[in-house]
Amino acid sequence: MNIVLIGYRGTGKSSVAHHLSLLSGWQRVSLDEAIVKDCGMPIPRIVEENGWDFFRNVEERIVEQTARGDRLIIDTGGGVILRPANITCLRKDGTLIWLRASVPVIAARIGSGTDRPALTDGKTVTEEIEEVLVHRTPLYAAAADHIIDTDHLAPEAAARCIIDAIKVFDK
Repeated sequence: MNIVLIGYRGTGKSSVAHHLSLLSGWQRVSLDEAIVKDCGMPIPRIVEENGWDFFRNVEERIVEQTARGDRLIIDTGGGVILRPANITCLRKDGTLIWLRASVPVIAARIGSGTDRPALTDGKTVTEEIEEVLVHRTPLYAAAADHIIDTDHLAPEAAARCIIDAIKVFDK
């Protein structure tokens, strides 16, 4: 059994996964960190040099490998839901938790960070978030077993909400 955190960047997946790992004793696995390690370069460079399809292919392979684990807290990238095969793999032995936040909160959290490549051309951060979420929100909703709104939750509080919601750690 794994706990899989999905959601747009800036919704708290990495921070919540860290706290959830501490509270549960389960190992945290960051798919983005695994992709960076696998490719030997940061994500913006992977995309710049090889394109989004290459990145998504690597992500799909890493998802397949990681989903075979047990008692993992899996922190996914925001676009993991773009490929149905990823959701099928993650759901096979996992509970998917959608960490959701409002556009203004996401924009404030990610600011003008450069750790991820832009998903749209010539847009402000807020415009990009709004545009991408139009497409991704139904995908997150369809994939999620549980939804946690993180706008007003500290990461540890969100982790405790997950523990309360799924009760898997009592076993």
